Amino acid sequence: MTASHITHLECTRTGETVEAGRLHNLSPAGAPLFARYDLDALRNSLTKASFAGRPDNFWRYRELLPVRDAANIASLGETFTPLIPLNRLSDGQILVKDEGRLPTGSFKARGLAMAIAMAKELGVRRVAIPTNGNAGAAASAYASRAGLESFIFCPEDTPDVNVRETALQGGKVWRCNGLIDDCGKFVHAGEEEMGWFNVATLREPYRVEGKKTMGIELAEQLGWEVPDVIFYPTGGGTGLIGMWKAFAELEAVGLIGSKRPRMVAVQAEGCAPIVRAWNAGADTAERWENAATGAAGIRVPAALGDFLILRALRESDGFAIAVDEQSIFGARARVAREEGLLLCPEGAATVAGYLKALETGQVRPGDRAVLFNCGNGLKYPMPDGVPALDITLPFDWTTIG
Repeated sequence: MTASHITHLECTRTGETVEAGRLHNLSPAGAPLFARYDLDALRNSLTKASFAGRPDNFWRYRELLPVRDAANIASLGETFTPLIPLNRLSDGQILVKDEGRLPTGSFKARGLAMAIAMAKELGVRRVAIPTNGNAGAAASAYASRAGLESFIFCPEDTPDVNVRETALQGGKVWRCNGLIDDCGKFVHAGEEEMGWFNVATLREPYRVEGKKTMGIELAEQLGWEVPDVIFYPTGGGTGLIGMWKAFAELEAVGLIGSKRPRMVAVQAEGCAPIVRAWNAGADTAERWENAATGAAGIRVPAALGDFLILRALRESDGFAIAVDEQSIFGARARVAREEGLLLCPEGAATVAGYLKALETGQVRPGDRAVLFNCGNGLKYPMPDGVPALDITLPFDWTTIG
């Protein structure tokens, strides 16, 4: 695969450029780097017809991705994720993009598949990552597939299934006495001595390139249109940032028009630094102390890309919204019961956020809304309470009607 049109990397704060073919973490200014492409050249050559016959996975967008040599892609069978209408919650205008269908059961597969491919392309042999669960699972899986070592550090209360799958897939994993940003500091501290490449959220340029494929894929699935509003479960916010970047690139090459979806960052009330910053009109978000929520994936007290998230919300005329635990898990139960769709808690938070925004008038009933379910619901604890039944005894069938 030599069709990548990447030209350079650009600091998201200063606009300073650095070479794309070398290994980078943050920019010289200490900010995330964005990959930039020769979009002018693609405007005449990349058309909707260009994708005909290509595999139904995100590698089909190779011109807008950074990997230059396909031999560095360690695929685990990434595929398009479906858009599932919630017919009982709406008239079909609410669509759930179910990212739980990806390898390792979450949308983290997009970002880590790209980051690991680029790490391999640039000569890395060892990677490390802090995680609340799913990113560690994806990092270990793709690193093992690519023949790289992976070191994974997670909070001690990370869901057990995530820790076990990470270890089973070859990751060297530890539970740590701190939150994800504490684990991130530990990974950073070990970079020089351990010689690992840090693939934490936005600390290298390519996870966001993998996550932006959610936006490209969504536009293609909707006939090269965008929805009115996107509700995104926001911890580090890489996907929200990436999709906003993707929409600009798609317009620049002529695949979509100027319409943009309103971007909505959904957080839990127990960890809502972006919501607090949004409500205060701030450009950055202060660390959230004593972060707590059962939606572990959005328990991120401080996001490196806070200013990029807030910028996307403002540019899109979107907003940030916080939902309580009862609403999150109530939405999860309701969608499972009424729609047959098992969401992860973070995905359920987007449903709760949508319903809350509908009540407050921040969205209209007729708006086409896409809600991101970021992980497979089977990876999370579920309520018990199923009654036992002795089928060897005479039974009164009216008791189960």
